[in-house]
Amino acid sequence: MNEQRAISRRRLLTSAGATGAAGLALGTPTGALAHAAATDDDGPALTALGSTAVPFHGTHQPGITTPMQAHGHLAAFDLAPGAGRREAAALMRRWSTLAAELMAGGTPETDTGVARDAGPASLTVTFGFGHHFFEATGLTDARPEALDPLPLFSADELDPERSDGDLWIQVGADDGLVAFHALRTLQRAGAETAVVRWHMKGFNRSPGATSRPMTTRNLMGQVDGTNNPKPSDDDFDQRVWVPSDGDPAWLAGGSYVVFRRIRMLLDAWETESLDEQERVIGRRKGNGAPLTGGDETTAVDLDAVDADGGAVIAADAHVRVTAPETNGGAAMLRRPFSYHDGFRADGAPDAGLLFLCWQADPRRAFVPVQRKLDRGDALSEYIRHEASALFAVPGGAAEGGYVGQALLEA
Repeated sequence: MNEQRAISRRRLLTSAGATGAAGLALGTPTGALAHAAATDDDGPALTALGSTAVPFHGTHQPGITTPMQAHGHLAAFDLAPGAGRREAAALMRRWSTLAAELMAGGTPETDTGVARDAGPASLTVTFGFGHHFFEATGLTDARPEALDPLPLFSADELDPERSDGDLWIQVGADDGLVAFHALRTLQRAGAETAVVRWHMKGFNRSPGATSRPMTTRNLMGQVDGTNNPKPSDDDFDQRVWVPSDGDPAWLAGGSYVVFRRIRMLLDAWETESLDEQERVIGRRKGNGAPLTGGDETTAVDLDAVDADGGAVIAADAHVRVTAPETNGGAAMLRRPFSYHDGFRADGAPDAGLLFLCWQADPRRAFVPVQRKLDRGDALSEYIRHEASALFAVPGGAAEGGYVGQALLEA
């Protein structure tokens, strides 16, 4: 390992020892300690934010249950004309090798130097396959029915040029340069095989920005993600992961991700009173507690009535319309990024949510919930769905293997 590749990233052991387990990524018991090869003792130690590393190899791909990072890139690619199964396999092998190296804090041989001096910074890279990928590679017989195109919803205003795609990459990191560097490295490595179809950049609150760990807020100021399924839930695996004995077999340990670019009509939202905003959502804006009382984690009482006998949670309140109890138990793991792409011609912010939700089968999770929202969600007045995609995300790669190997080498 040369000096550049040695995580110069100095004295990681000192940093990791000082920060303890709190500085390690979820599911990474060794974390920074696994990448503590120091070249010398001069220079300051990395902070915990920079030293945190997430493993690339495993049963599941990273970037799904990994804690949300501060910076994210989503990019879809189409296979270049003439590229087929063999070229796709070579590309996924190349991309997986690079992702593993970058996530460990390494420096590829043809590196541009963008992330020089930085640690892994919780970098994750996640890969997915779109509907048309299977036609382009001659693998239509292996395409799962759950990957059929999503239905159109009445409120959709979708831009086809910013939707769908053969291949999908999600990059997340707690440092903006590290995230950009990873995406650029992968894009350069695939330039002859995969052409960029669309790219979007998002952000979340940075780790350590609050006095204690808290559920993030979206650009409407609402606490967003309170009722997310948790890995500790008894039914988490059933909701999120394709089972090992599922169909198709190559997707075992994987998941499906639905992407929606949702622009928030912030000018309209911000003119509403606090009472109206809370009525639309069904939760207190200050602490995320349901209008029926308690704190953020208190279960919503959908049967609660006020002194006049009316429902405390309105019939079209977002929290009621999306509740698993009103959707046959359907639930998804939401892991979005906020975005801001400047201002529109009328001065309104072009901003909102890069919505990502993970599930074992979108036909039993996203689709029925979105249909319910389409029929009557008070929040719909303040948002616009402008791009959409669905990808099958294979399970994680084994050491020495690559993502999608079970499909492409079957």
